[in-house]
Amino acid sequence: MNRIRKGDRVIVTTGRDKGQQGTVIRVLANDKLVVENVNMVKKHQKPNPQRGTTGGIVQKEAPIHTSNLALFNPATKKGDRVGFKTLDDGRKVRVFKSNGEVVDA
Repeated sequence: MNRIRKGDRVIVTTGRDKGQQGTVIRVLANDKLVVENVNMVKKHQKPNPQRGTTGGIVQKEAPIHTSNLALFNPATKKGDRVGFKTLDDGRKVRVFKSNGEVVDA
């Protein structure tokens, strides 16, 4: 079970985009995530008539490592670490470390 999943709201803790918030778009296999409007890079793209894409300089999101992100806690309005807890009914859920509140509904 991953600490950060697709659709989670995260905040960048280190690097060029420190303090920015965004939603996780995609989870990659090597502990990297693609976050909406975070870690934007410019890619020089060739035109491809078969796909119908035009050439030029395109801005896109680059992957960012999970260690540089923290899950956004709406109660404290800050980034928070995530732990796991097993409920009485046997479900394993994610919880915020600061206040013990359950992340998953």
